[in-house]
Amino acid sequence: MDGNNGEETGMIGRLNHVAIAVPDLEAAARLYREVLGAEVSEAVAQPEHGVVTVFVTLANTKIELLGVYGEESPIARFLERNPSGGIHHICLEVDDIAAARDRLVRQGARVLGDGAPKIGAHGKPVLFLHPKDFMGTLIELEEA
Repeated sequence: MDGNNGEETGMIGRLNHVAIAVPDLEAAARLYREVLGAEVSEAVAQPEHGVVTVFVTLANTKIELLGVYGEESPIARFLERNPSGGIHHICLEVDDIAAARDRLVRQGARVLGDGAPKIGAHGKPVLFLHPKDFMGTLIELEEA
């Protein structure tokens, strides 16, 4: 990808969450709640994304625990390659997701899917950037 082509810097905002794919969502939630003493949400199915989510609230960000939902779940495919689970993606906030997407595409980044933002687990527009464009890290952008 090219530099910023004279455009403003600072497109991304704060780290919204780090997502961890887990083979047993209930056990993972219990671990964070009982062993680490964290505030842990109830599990919520996200059928349009093929995941079940649990959020662990920290003072400065969140951890999203991702479980499998349905046969086409991207988490099932991730767990086939990583049976113990692991970091799946990081989520960064942006002020304007369409403007961020357009700027990134102009700079050579690839947006997964059809490029149109979808509503994510927080009820806000999200999209994902190809991990090969970001040093092997899947990045989710969420409109703040």
